[in-house]
Amino acid sequence: MSDAILRPRRSVLYMPGANERALEKAKSLPADALILDLEDAVAPDAKADARKRVTAAAASGEYGYREVTIRVNGPGSAWHADDLRAAAEAGPDAVVVPKVDSAETVREVERALEAAGAPDRTAIWAMVETPRAMLDARAVAAASERLTVLVMGTNDLAKELHAEHVPGRAPLLTGLSLALLAARDTGKAILDGVYNDVKNAEGFEAECVQGRQFGFDGKTLIHPSQVEPCNRAFAPSAEQIAHARKVIDAFDEATREGRGVVTVDGRMIENLHVEDARRVLALAEAIAGR
Repeated sequence: MSDAILRPRRSVLYMPGANERALEKAKSLPADALILDLEDAVAPDAKADARKRVTAAAASGEYGYREVTIRVNGPGSAWHADDLRAAAEAGPDAVVVPKVDSAETVREVERALEAAGAPDRTAIWAMVETPRAMLDARAVAAASERLTVLVMGTNDLAKELHAEHVPGRAPLLTGLSLALLAARDTGKAILDGVYNDVKNAEGFEAECVQGRQFGFDGKTLIHPSQVEPCNRAFAPSAEQIAHARKVIDAFDEATREGRGVVTVDGRMIENLHVEDARRVLALAEAIAGR
């Protein structure tokens, strides 16, 4: 099982790179990962100062267990090259690249990071947020071993599709599914997109459940209030953990006894169920280790 998938990324919170108080507050939030943002959250005339602030934060080592990433400005923008060089020097856990819609874009980012001396541990997280990215998602995901995570950019995807934001996200389901297929086929992790209505707790939790049921590893967030409900939604429940242990114990016992048929709670158990149970327990242990 891929280490990229096993690392807990239930809650991945965007933090505005120009806001020093927000960067400080992030040190105490229970998010699994942080995206220190140089793109949408930063005005053009504040980009240079935000870059210095974000790279210093990422290099500080003051965020504990949290995975710290930097979102650079997109390919083709006036700030992209400088962002990549600065991020490479800071050596965050990952560089988040928006508007990735081809394998060549991934390779260009990889070459730029390596030329600037990025450490091997600094991964690439590719944001897929256009129709082309959905159609070429597997090529994007497979373009580099340094790429470990796909990040859904659902707001931009909805804009490109001329789609409405509706409960259940029916207009986006094809794109979400294509990206999920690409991630799972290539052994990469994948994060669901943001939920915009911060005050609608019920709607947010419903979308978290939907994302978990689809198979996403976690969700990107825009407000600290979303972190704890997201952590709950994407963590194995006590019932799931107990069931996983029961499945593994029953299968092991049947193997020892030479029995070819295993049932748990009246249901047939096969190797695939055991693998899933082991994944559940491994994730639960990783979360508990926090």
